[in-house]
Amino acid sequence: MRARLGDDIDDFCVKCKRIMNHAVVSLVGEEPAKVRCRTCHSDHDYRHELPPPPKVDPRKAALFNQVLEKVAVATPDGTGTPGEEPVLAEAALVKEVPVPAPAPKTTKGRVKKA
Repeated sequence: MRARLGDDIDDFCVKCKRIMNHAVVSLVGEEPAKVRCRTCHSDHDYRHELPPPPKVDPRKAALFNQVLEKVAVATPDGTGTPGEEPVLAEAALVKEVPVPAPAPKTTKGRVKKA
């Protein structure tokens, strides 16, 4: 089936992040080149219903995984070996933060008496 200008076509919308109905805006040969989302009205290249590739850089992911493998996990006896479940002291998790006293209530610039 040959696409024509204005035809409805399904495509992955970059803005909506879903496969939505689109209208064909421009053609190159018989293939749609640009489409317009009928939901959010944004124009983008025709993606053949494929989402864009993830933005994760594989080199960064590999370096991150290397660092995670080298991290020693704290255990109760002070030794650490990778792959063990971490044991955290409850006191280290809770920080005591002083809570300020509430400000006195005012009415039009005057302090309200209790």
